[in-house]
Amino acid sequence: MNAPLPAEPLAVHVQRICSEYLEMPGMRLTSDQARRLLGLDADTCTQALEFLVDEGFLSRTERGQYARVSDGASVAPSFRMAKAQLNQAVATDKAS
Repeated sequence: MNAPLPAEPLAVHVQRICSEYLEMPGMRLTSDQARRLLGLDADTCTQALEFLVDEGFLSRTERGQYARVSDGASVAPSFRMAKAQLNQAVATDKAS
């Protein structure tokens, strides 16, 4: 999984949802429960949850709950982040 993050501010919500699921192993939430927990509107919450299903971090149960695919020791999906380029002179000055 190395998908680009969704557009801001959705990316912030995706990362927060990952954090919540990593913090609470075994958590299973319906879309409405996740929306209330995270304080999101229905569309934003659904988009973020579905993004994480598409990435394989979450799955949807037969009862409509979202659960982590693996409750074992794992981390959030790795997303491609933009890299900042430092000027070589600035990097050298800071190293001194």
